[in-house]
Amino acid sequence: MTNPLVPPAGPRRVLALAQLANSAGDGAYYVTSALYFTHVVGLAPARVGLGLTLAWAVGSLVGVPLGRLADRRGPRGTAVLLALATGLAVASFLVVRGFVPFVAAACAYAAAQSGLAAARQALLAGLVPAGERTGLLAHLQSTLNAGLAVGAGLGGLALHAGTRAAYLGVFALDAVSFLLCAALLLRLPSPPAAGVTRRHGTGVLRDRPYVLVTLLNTVLLLRMPLLSLGVPLWITERTSAPAWLVSALFVLNTAVVMVFQVRMAHGVTGLASATRAIRRSGFVMLASCAVFALSSGTPPWVAAGILVAGAVLQVVAEMQQSAGSWQLGLGLAPADRVGEYQGFFGTGVTVARTMGPLVLTALLVGWGTPGWLLLGVLMLGASYGTGPAARWAAARTADGNTGRGCARGGDSGTAVVAENRPVRRPSKARLPAT
Repeated sequence: MTNPLVPPAGPRRVLALAQLANSAGDGAYYVTSALYFTHVVGLAPARVGLGLTLAWAVGSLVGVPLGRLADRRGPRGTAVLLALATGLAVASFLVVRGFVPFVAAACAYAAAQSGLAAARQALLAGLVPAGERTGLLAHLQSTLNAGLAVGAGLGGLALHAGTRAAYLGVFALDAVSFLLCAALLLRLPSPPAAGVTRRHGTGVLRDRPYVLVTLLNTVLLLRMPLLSLGVPLWITERTSAPAWLVSALFVLNTAVVMVFQVRMAHGVTGLASATRAIRRSGFVMLASCAVFALSSGTPPWVAAGILVAGAVLQVVAEMQQSAGSWQLGLGLAPADRVGEYQGFFGTGVTVARTMGPLVLTALLVGWGTPGWLLLGVLMLGASYGTGPAARWAAARTADGNTGRGCARGGDSGTAVVAENRPVRRPSKARLPAT
């Protein structure tokens, strides 16, 4: 049986170890950062929220140019430099004492993180055959969850101690974790730079089918703040379930992804299987939303059971959607511009995390059951729209417009990417990923 945490030896395992290193540091950072900035640095919570929003807005803007840098200069070297930059940004939090320095450090952190994600995707694409990338990304997702769980435990110890030294130790640990990540990435072979020629400033934005796929994926990514914000608010505001269930559902989600993501992604190897997985995720997500809605107005333990059932459906939808989106995000990108395209595709995460709280609060807390059903229908619609959008992107490739490799077939004459075959044409430079 395939181990969900340990990929085969070689570059795949090194990528997983690098993922484990920085995710453990990030896990500790995530559970302590809010209290550190408010209790230790002394910033008002509203200012912390504003600073982080500005930072991730900057991160979403620089992802594409930093991804383009990875295409031109080589993904391994770019990824190593950005890992070092992320560690330096985290270390700078140790000396931040005011709002303006905090915003500057947060912007540096978000920018380096966004660029690192794009460069590592380009690195992965340069080291792993096309048909095996989704499987490796599933391994990396399981590794990510394992690292976050370990880091969250270490962060919990710091929270229990509650001292300035404990908080500073967590930030130092996160900074060191990115130095270790950089050292591990240096052990990988270096795929050649793509050597792309200078293009129009809009770059990937001129590829309308890919932009549409990214927008639809962003809608599907509203599931990300669902478990961290939407469900906790729903539990405390609209149900009689105990508040500690919030933590239990988070642990459940992390454990399920860690154990089952690799198996869930096993059959996703091309455009057709990716769009099927995403379409199935839409149906499961609609069912999850309907189940969550049923928890309102029931006795505490009945509500708890319903919420657990909804969370199980939600994590199944999450794993299906993740596997399909990984395949499409990489498979529909030109071989010589993976970093640039992944930098753009990754902005969906930032947008979902930025807009998600507003959307979910209005729908779930404000509208209640109708809001849950509307959210489920929205997810289903986006999942169904992804298939035609992806086929449009593949058809443009078949016509020679974008440089992605695909095979023409099907009764309708539209282009489809052949299963188990590379989705990129041969190129001098194959780009990496994380």
